[in-house]
Amino acid sequence: MKQLLLVLVILVVVSSSNVLAQQIDFLPDDTIKTLLQRQVGKTVELRMRSGEKIAGKLERVGDTMVHLTQLTGAEFYEAAVAMDGINAVVMRAKSN
Repeated sequence: MKQLLLVLVILVVVSSSNVLAQQIDFLPDDTIKTLLQRQVGKTVELRMRSGEKIAGKLERVGDTMVHLTQLTGAEFYEAAVAMDGINAVVMRAKSN
């Protein structure tokens, strides 16, 4: 019985990690803005030109700013990030 329960727990953990995995839908003519607009509602990590990293749930994408909530490591905080300071968008991808 304990072994069956352990197997079920492992299956739930493995299947839920696959559900949480995301994929960046990259198009050849994308900009940081157009890429981010398709990621609204998902968790992203932004790599800034300064070398800093900021991650959280992407709430809104404006013309010059990005709004993140539920910041990683500071879940009760939000951030407004200047679009021109973003160097890369990082998302957890599905592993093969």
